Amino acid sequence: MKRDPLSELAAAIDHTLLKPEATRTDVQRLCEQARDYGFAAVCVNPLWVEEAARYLQKSSVLVATVIGFPLGATPTANKVFEARTAVQSGAQELDMVLALGFLKGREDEKVQEDIVAVVELAREHRATVKVILETGLLTEEEKTRAARLAVAAGASFLKTSTGFLGAGATVEDVALLRRLAPPPVGIKASGGIRTFAQARAMLAAGANRLGTSSGVAIMEEARAWYEKH
Repeated sequence: MKRDPLSELAAAIDHTLLKPEATRTDVQRLCEQARDYGFAAVCVNPLWVEEAARYLQKSSVLVATVIGFPLGATPTANKVFEARTAVQSGAQELDMVLALGFLKGREDEKVQEDIVAVVELAREHRATVKVILETGLLTEEEKTRAARLAVAAGASFLKTSTGFLGAGATVEDVALLRRLAPPPVGIKASGGIRTFAQARAMLAAGANRLGTSSGVAIMEEARAWYEKH
């Protein structure tokens, strides 16, 4: 079967809308676009999970939401409550923010316990957990430690950034996380990915998913590029 690079690109995109002012109409438009382009998932705030799940129930597009977002500084019990509410509302993927204060303070056991609690809840509902490391706020040593702790805790993906704090995804960080994570663990590049060139670079560096609010623009740019090449 002939490889379709546009379909492959679309299948790597988490079509994202996390603006606090997003409305029901905005979420419905996001879901329509995801369905039309064949994106992997939509990623919405917890408020809109049930709406997205209802809108996409006859689609292959997954529903993702965020947990402990954007700071990661909520107690584990709160994150578990958020996760339970999300999966009961129809979320299939949970992008949780690592407890950055614990990581910076070298309280590694607490970092891991925080992730494990959400992962265990997610597994009960066959949901996927992506752990957001917020690499733009971390040193090289902290990135390495965070990645290893998340993998040990059972994360299905390592995700670079929230897109709300520090710098977004970089090719260097994606490549680092890909080297650190075993093959079954995916890498999600997120934050500041707005062009086809950036998307290609992240995928080439080892990303499996791209979190972006510019999915439609990236696809249209990619379509034009492939038509010329």
